Amino acid sequence: MKHLINTKDFTKTEIEKLFERAEEFLDEKPRSILQGKNIITIFFENSTRTRSSFEIAAKRLGSSVVSLDVSKSSSSKGETLFDTAANLDAMGPDAIIVRHKNAGVPKILSNYINCPIINAGDGSHAHPTQALLDLFTIKKYIKNVKGKKIAIVGDIKNSRVANSNIELLSLFGLDITLVAPPHFLPKTNLKKCYDLSEGIKGVDIIMSLRTQSERHANQIYASLKDYANDYCITKKILADKDVILLHPGPVNRNIDIDDEIMKDPRCKVLEQVKNGVAVRMAVLEKLIS
Repeated sequence: MKHLINTKDFTKTEIEKLFERAEEFLDEKPRSILQGKNIITIFFENSTRTRSSFEIAAKRLGSSVVSLDVSKSSSSKGETLFDTAANLDAMGPDAIIVRHKNAGVPKILSNYINCPIINAGDGSHAHPTQALLDLFTIKKYIKNVKGKKIAIVGDIKNSRVANSNIELLSLFGLDITLVAPPHFLPKTNLKKCYDLSEGIKGVDIIMSLRTQSERHANQIYASLKDYANDYCITKKILADKDVILLHPGPVNRNIDIDDEIMKDPRCKVLEQVKNGVAVRMAVLEKLIS
């Protein structure tokens, strides 16, 4: 039985085959591949794109989906996470998709569950399917990504999306530069830059990230507007650069990316959402069928 906790749970070859399958799923046609299967989603943190994407992916494959409302579940009455998981596991699901505010929870649960666990985001640790759909989107425009340059911009230290992308993009040989103020940068051997204009020079891809205010112990900027003055992706910054612009969402408009650039054809945010369903279909098929 295989789980997806980190992108390292799949080999490069497995990921390439996954992308081939995702390409087929872009037709958005319903399938019966997982007919008769049951998938449970447990989101202990709010989610719009990821939860909806997984549920649509499962239903397009013919699976039924049970979404646990944490606010109404027994966990709100004092039941432990492990007891909740054990009770759900006893119902015989074919996969459980979990998001939690604490890093490591999906990995711990995988030791107590008898079906595949898919990590839909755990704290600041990992978000593997987001990284997979990001790379899939990049490869739609750049077939051979080895050696291509990407700048990851924003609150990298607190971003599970950044962690998973760094892990996955390194595997595929991309040249990564981290662009952020010092307090948003993790300890790493990767290239770093504090200046946005300098950091995106000559890159092929820019990945903007949301400022993770909810994960900051103390207020770092006086306001998000102050942050935007230094790191917002604007028309002036992007100019006529031949780049792909990504963002995992939700986008803080005029903080991460300005309104004008959100409508720019170089911005692939909505394509990422579309691709996310296809990639998650491929992940569910691989782990369940």
